[in-house]
Amino acid sequence: MPGYNLVDEPWLAVRPVGGGPPVELGIAEALARAHELEGLVVAFSTQLPAVLRQVLLPVVAHATGAPRTLREKGDRLAQEKGFTEDELSRLQAYLGEHRAKFDLFDPAAPFAQVAGLRTAKDETKGSAALVATAASGNNVPLFASRTDGDALDLTPAQAAHWLVHTHCWDTAAIKTGVVGDDQVKSGKTTGNPTGPLGQLGVIIPVGRTLYETLLLNLPVTPVNVLGTPQWTRGPHGPAWKQRAAEGLLDLWTWQARRIRLIPHQDEDGALKVARVVISAGDRLTVLPAQEPHTAWTFTAPAKKSASALPERRPRRHTQGKAAWRGLDALLTPTREGPDGVFETSVLLDEAGALREIGRLPADYPLQVETFGMVYGTQSSVVEDVVHDAIPLPLLALHQDNEAHQLLLDVAEQAEELAKAVNNLSADLRRAAGTDPIPWDKGQRPGDLLLHTLDPLVRRLLAGVRDAGTDDDVLERGRLAWEELAHRLARDAADDLLLAAPAATFAGRTVTPPGKSGKPQTYTLGTAGANFRRRLDEILPRYADAVGEAAAAREAETGPALEPDPDSDPGADRDH
Repeated sequence: MPGYNLVDEPWLAVRPVGGGPPVELGIAEALARAHELEGLVVAFSTQLPAVLRQVLLPVVAHATGAPRTLREKGDRLAQEKGFTEDELSRLQAYLGEHRAKFDLFDPAAPFAQVAGLRTAKDETKGSAALVATAASGNNVPLFASRTDGDALDLTPAQAAHWLVHTHCWDTAAIKTGVVGDDQVKSGKTTGNPTGPLGQLGVIIPVGRTLYETLLLNLPVTPVNVLGTPQWTRGPHGPAWKQRAAEGLLDLWTWQARRIRLIPHQDEDGALKVARVVISAGDRLTVLPAQEPHTAWTFTAPAKKSASALPERRPRRHTQGKAAWRGLDALLTPTREGPDGVFETSVLLDEAGALREIGRLPADYPLQVETFGMVYGTQSSVVEDVVHDAIPLPLLALHQDNEAHQLLLDVAEQAEELAKAVNNLSADLRRAAGTDPIPWDKGQRPGDLLLHTLDPLVRRLLAGVRDAGTDDDVLERGRLAWEELAHRLARDAADDLLLAAPAATFAGRTVTPPGKSGKPQTYTLGTAGANFRRRLDEILPRYADAVGEAAAAREAETGPALEPDPDSDPGADRDH
């Protein structure tokens, strides 16, 4: 059986800077040309952090060293031609020394696998067991186009991507028992957690090139806590341990499963993978504090005592929620919010610090990609995947900054506008004699408003980055945001008001349960008035501008017989 070495074989799809179709390269060439490449192209979004953490970042960090100071990181980022000649020589020497460890089908030590892994009855599973998007076992729909018995032939490149993806994101629960695992009971192992990334809300800062992305994702790390990657520890056996990660590189290349890819050659002689063996792997006893690819939430300790400290937990992304709606957890090293105290990813903290010391320009086009996995039925199946990408102005990463406060205010205003529209809907439904839409059922109108506001917020994020430190431009941007947000919120409210039945004009009187509940009358008029008042409270600059424009017109023409509450201050200024 021919080999397939990830160092040389073209298994990584990368996009050249300046556009053009993706090209496929091996590890060595991708790193050598990293400054010429825009980034990785993957078939499934969550493969991106898996390839970075399991392969590229550990190779770079172990071969050339992680930055030891912030200035060193900034100096390396500023290298326009990517890795220096010395760094390239060290990378080539490193990949040459460990080349055998990157052979995907090596008979003695296959990459990220266990050679000869087998069950007591030599049972194997279809390669769909690796693929998060492919139903397998009892999860195959009754009338699906393929069954669990149909072969899913993966190319070696596809198999390599899904291999590292499984180590990062695999589902939990029962795994097949294998020969050599002394913790197998009745042919299986139980209590398996998800892959390490499945427990995080993953945050990946992305630069202009693959080289910059690699450097942005290398945190400042002392040599004594860097550790070593999994390929220097092998060959691995079927037995697994419950232990702590021994350094950053051990964490990144964590072998959460024991896996064996079983290759075969098709009729044309091409290598394919259709069968695999997957069993339990190492379990993390505790998530290390130096985990760089997540934000954190501090919550009250489970055990109440005077000496108990707040618990620091990874902040996971919410299904169906855009990344900008979590800006409070992305923008500051530590910030107290309604859901607790947040701490951003160390990588974003360092990016902001690099701007402060002059190693990154204020208008640097930093992108942030977020990833998460939503599991169901005791984390044994994948229900959904969370992925988003937003521009993040470096200026906003500094707390004492107008851009920082602007973005936090915009995110909060968008949420408050959604609540105001939902409250209008609830009041109209009460006026019609029905109950409000439950918060956890159906689609509420506030969610639709947030969807409408989404492109506006993303445009604002890019505009804040381009504005730099010009506070006048930022203030004009804030007023423009409030004007457009006001218009969209009024449009959403008008749809609700126009759809209200005639009975809402007279309304209904509702008495809340309990002795102290006071009867309250809900009508179309009071619902609309409450919404307009709340709208002015949420968007005060636009409300003030409307008032100033009305006062200016009144001074010129005299009092209007019927003042227009929706007068547009934009008519009196040049946009």
